[in-house]
Amino acid sequence: MTRHLITSAIPYINGIKHLGNLVGSQLPADLFARYQRARGNEVMFICATDEHGTPAELAAAKAGQPVEVFCAEMHAVQADIARGFGLSFDHFGRSSSPQNHALTQHFAGKLAENGLIAEVSERQVYSNADGRFLPDRYIEGTCPNCGYDKARGDQCENCTKQLDPTDLIDPRSAISGSTDLEVRETRHLYLRQSALKDQLAAWIDSKTDWPILTTSIARKWLNDGEGLQDRGITRDLDWGVPVRKGDQPWPGMEGKVFYVWFDAPIEYIAATKELTDASGQPDAAWRRWWRTDEGAGDVTYTQFMGKDNVPFHTLSFPATIIGSGEPWKLVDYIKSFNYLNYDGGQFSTSQGRGVFMDQALSILPADYWRWWLLSHAPESSDSEFTWENFQASVNKDLADVLGNFVSRITKFCRAKFGETIPEGGAYGPEETALIEALATRIRTYETHMDAIEVRKAAAELRAIWVLGNEYLQSAAPWSTFKTDPVKAAMQVRLGLNLIRLYAVLSAPFIPFAADAMLAAMRTDDRSWPDDVTAALSALPAGHGFDVPEVLFAKITDEARADWQDRFKGVRS
Repeated sequence: MTRHLITSAIPYINGIKHLGNLVGSQLPADLFARYQRARGNEVMFICATDEHGTPAELAAAKAGQPVEVFCAEMHAVQADIARGFGLSFDHFGRSSSPQNHALTQHFAGKLAENGLIAEVSERQVYSNADGRFLPDRYIEGTCPNCGYDKARGDQCENCTKQLDPTDLIDPRSAISGSTDLEVRETRHLYLRQSALKDQLAAWIDSKTDWPILTTSIARKWLNDGEGLQDRGITRDLDWGVPVRKGDQPWPGMEGKVFYVWFDAPIEYIAATKELTDASGQPDAAWRRWWRTDEGAGDVTYTQFMGKDNVPFHTLSFPATIIGSGEPWKLVDYIKSFNYLNYDGGQFSTSQGRGVFMDQALSILPADYWRWWLLSHAPESSDSEFTWENFQASVNKDLADVLGNFVSRITKFCRAKFGETIPEGGAYGPEETALIEALATRIRTYETHMDAIEVRKAAAELRAIWVLGNEYLQSAAPWSTFKTDPVKAAMQVRLGLNLIRLYAVLSAPFIPFAADAMLAAMRTDDRSWPDDVTAALSALPAGHGFDVPEVLFAKITDEARADWQDRFKGVRS
C-alpha cells in the first residue's frame, strides 16, 4: 500500500464555478483519488474554498451581505455542488479558517527569520471614486507590450507579460470604471523569490516526469526578462489574514492582510489540519501527511490545477515551503490542464458565459458530465465543449455501449433463467480470448491511470466496455439457448460478472452508475481485478440480481437544441 496526498486547486468563493473550472482541477483530482483508493492505497484528498481578497469583498457587496456571512453561505453551496458531482474530498476546507490564519502567519514569521522577507516602500494606485487602494487585478488598461485594451494590472491575458499597474496605458478601476486614480505611497512585504531562484530551478529540473505544460510555464517565469521576481505578499485590504510574524505583531504592517495568493496554497496544509477525529477533536494525524520528519517522507503528493495556477504552485508556494527551512512536504507531481472552451467561445465566470456546475446538475445526472469532461480533458491542448459533441459522446459511449450491455444481459437472463445467476457450462476458446483481451486492456488502463493520462484512460475504459458488447454479440446467448441452454447459462453468467467488473473499473469516472450496477448485482464487492479469471467468477451461480433502471438515457435532438439555446446567453 502506498500513501497519496492529492490536492485540487481551490476555487474562489465569489460564485458557482463553470464546467471549465471543474475539469481543470477538481474532477481529475477526484478521478485519481478514487482510483488510488480502489487499488487499496491510502489517500488524503484535500480541497477548500479560497475566501480572501477583493473578489470575495466585491461579491459580498453585490449580494448585500457582510463578507463573513457571504463566504460561509457560498462555502456551503460549493460543498453541496461538489457532493452532487461525487467529488470525494476527505475534507473541503476554508482558507478563512483559524488554522490557515495561524499557519500563514507562521510561514511569514519563518521566512522573515531567514531573511526572505523584504519591506518595500512602493507607489500603488488609489481610486478616489472607490475610496480604496486597487489590487493589481482590479486595474485595467492597455498593455504597453501588445496593445490589448483589457490587460490587468498584474498580467496581460493576451500576451501573458507580467505587469505592474503603473505600466498600463489609460488605467481605470475594474470595480467602478473610474479613471480618477492617483498613485500613493504605501509599504508592503515582499517574498524574496529571487534569492531562491537556483534552488527552485534545480528542484524543477529534477522533475523530469512532469507534463511539458507544467515545466514550460515554470521555466518561462523563472527565466523570462530579468528572471524570477520578488513578489508582494501583502495588500491594503480589510478581509484576509492579518499580517503578523507568527503570533507577534509586525510593526508598520498594521491594518494590512496577506495577499490571497500567499495564504491560499497554505490552505492545503491548513485544510488537512482542520480534520477532526471520531470524537470531534482536532486530529494530530494531519502532520503525517505534511511533515517529512513525522511520516510524510513516504507520501506521494500530487497537485491538480489549470495552467493559470502553475506559476504560483511551481514557484511561489514552493518558495514559501523551502524558504521556511522546515521539513514540509513538497509536491512530487503537478498535473496541469489547458483551458476548456465553450461552444465557439470561452467559459467565463466574470461574464457568466457557459454551463455552470449547478445548472449542469439541474438538467442531467453528474455521471453524464463527468464522463464527457474527463474523456475530453484539455491535457495536451485546449479543448472545446459543444452540445453536439456532448450528445454524441453520451449516446454512443454511455447509452449504446455500457448501458446497452447491462440492459441486454440482465433482461435476457431474467427472461430465460430468472433473477439468479445460472449454473453450468465451461469456458471455450471465445471466453478464453475475451479474458486475455480484458487482461491486456485492464493493465493498459492501469498504466494510463497511474500516469494520470486522463483521456487515454477514458479511451481504454471504453474499449473494455466494447469487449463485452462484442462478446455478447458474437456469443449470442439468445441463439445458443435454443440448442444448448447450458452453454448459454455460462455465457450469461460471464456477462453478469462483467457488469460487476465494469462497475469496479468505471467507478473513478462514473461513480453513481457504478454504484447502480453493483446494487443491481446485489454486491458491494469492489475488489480490483488483479486476476481477471477470478474477477469473472466473483458472482457465483445462484447469486441473485436485479434488472436495473436505464443507466443512461439518450439525449434527444430536441433536448440538445433546447439546452444549446438556453445556455447561449449570459448567466443572470
